[in-house]
Amino acid sequence: MSNVEIPIFDKTGNEVGKYAVDTDKIADRISSQLLHDAVVMYRSNLRVGSAKSKTRAEVAGHKKKMYRQKGTGNARAGHRRSGVRRGGGHIFAKQPRDWGYRLPQKALRIATRMAVSSKIIDRQIALIDSLQVNVPKTKEVASVLKALKLNGTVLVAVESYNVDLYKSFRNIEGVQILPVSDINAYEVLKPKTVLFTKAALDAFVASVPVKQ
Repeated sequence: MSNVEIPIFDKTGNEVGKYAVDTDKIADRISSQLLHDAVVMYRSNLRVGSAKSKTRAEVAGHKKKMYRQKGTGNARAGHRRSGVRRGGGHIFAKQPRDWGYRLPQKALRIATRMAVSSKIIDRQIALIDSLQVNVPKTKEVASVLKALKLNGTVLVAVESYNVDLYKSFRNIEGVQILPVSDINAYEVLKPKTVLFTKAALDAFVASVPVKQ
């Protein structure tokens, strides 16, 4: 699929036009492996990495041998901190670590374009002519989502950061709002639907490098 026409809606859910986009210009192919690698990286970077368990040196208890080696009838045993005993330290104790890593920046930019292109091809994208509020009001933006029949998880991509829109959307479960410059492959693929404003989609398409 190359040329796709996306219907443009207003706040009341009425169609007011069409938006023609060439998905091949956004991403000439969809690499499931690259998208997988990008999602794994972003999710790995979200890990806190604070898991910790105690080694034999960190648990409480005396380091003296519990009883003599032979002659007691018991199995041979060292001190109470041994990892084979209840309450002892972990033999391979978990230590805090940083799970973060980075793929090449060029690959991540390509993955983002592939993710948007796949959403367009799968018809999991919605387009609204404009999205503005005068004061933070969740009821107003919730009515817009209802008019557009957007159920489940939604990513709202706007042209630039708007504090009133952010405060309006933040209390709606399953809805996230981001400037189009901050979206990535993981944020695009995670929700059921991506809602772009026309200005945001214009900015995204304009950011795609022209092939030589």
